[in-house]
Amino acid sequence: MYSACARITSLDLIYAAIQSPDLVKIISLCPHLQCLWVLDYIEDAGLEALAASCKDLQELRVFPSDPFEAEANVALTEQGLVSVSEGCPKLQSVLYFCRQMSNAALITIARNRPEMVRFRLCIIEPQAPDYLTLEPLDTGFGAIVENCKELRRLSMSGLLTDRVFEYIGKHAKKLEMLSIAFAGDSDMGLHHVLSGCDSLRKLEIRDCPFGDKALLANAAKLETMRSLWMSSCLVSYGACKLLAQKMPRLNVEVIDERGHPNSRPENCPVEKLYIYRTVAGRRVDMPDFIWTMDKNAGSPEVFVSNGAVEL
Repeated sequence: MYSACARITSLDLIYAAIQSPDLVKIISLCPHLQCLWVLDYIEDAGLEALAASCKDLQELRVFPSDPFEAEANVALTEQGLVSVSEGCPKLQSVLYFCRQMSNAALITIARNRPEMVRFRLCIIEPQAPDYLTLEPLDTGFGAIVENCKELRRLSMSGLLTDRVFEYIGKHAKKLEMLSIAFAGDSDMGLHHVLSGCDSLRKLEIRDCPFGDKALLANAAKLETMRSLWMSSCLVSYGACKLLAQKMPRLNVEVIDERGHPNSRPENCPVEKLYIYRTVAGRRVDMPDFIWTMDKNAGSPEVFVSNGAVEL
């Protein structure tokens, strides 16, 4: 393989359990590498070699070798990503799984690579704070959206409050896709995003304290988006029905494997909510635990399940 390294521009090693010393040797021989997908076996040492040797790198994805391991068995930290941001001037796209992160590191990355287009950071432990200060990672991600004016895709993790969503709504004007998990304090977080991100097309939310108020107040914004997915949040079944009646051009689907949503009070949160708009209308290929809210119902108790109107 070493004889071909000088001509390699894209390298996918996510199914190769190559350890750091061998990875360092391979990467050092790939000066024209533009895209690298690799496991965390690369460690900080390998990423430092990448930064020193691969000046044409545009995309980096680092996946966990064992995301369920309680303790890290590889020497991969935020420093590896900082090194790449310093050494690879063409870097535009990052997907990085790690076990620790700091605001200082995120601020440095944002300042080093303001031309970043896609930035996805996955801290394996949910709601992990800045490991140096134990503060939320709001200022770090705030620096990413403030400095990276061309940012189109963002995935966030770690301890985050409503403050970070205020930064996103204010600065991320070209953001098209946002993924959030275990973040925020209240409905204000979702309100900042929906009211501030002019270019937003896809929004994915999991385990956040966002509910009816922000969703209904920004209903018109949903018509300009491709889709909204919410899982384990605080949106009620009643709000889903109201949204469907208020915005008839939207398809509002409730996904709830606990059973019929009418079997619980209307203020009970649904398990999952999927909102999308298509010229083809509502889909009919759904399993029996998905209900599409009827947008033309005279009574709020009427809804559509698998193409059949029920009461």
